[in-house]
Amino acid sequence: MTNPYAEWFEQLRAEYGEQLGAMPLPEGLPEHLHMLVQTRDEEAIQFMIKLAWQFGAQVGYAAGAKQGEVVSPSSRPGRVQA
Repeated sequence: MTNPYAEWFEQLRAEYGEQLGAMPLPEGLPEHLHMLVQTRDEEAIQFMIKLAWQFGAQVGYAAGAKQGEVVSPSSRPGRVQA
């Protein structure tokens, strides 16, 4: 049995892995994550993932809402005459 999330994650990693690999994380975060993995603190790791997922969802929702924004007549630029 395959895990659809694992397949999706691997697809994203193949597509964006190089780009995101070059992105620095905040100072101290890689060491903290390494410590959580070493101590097998799954609860803390899942909490970090949930935060990242929530923040990403909020940014995605805001971007989608902005794209669907209706432009009111007062916010449209006026006519330009030559």
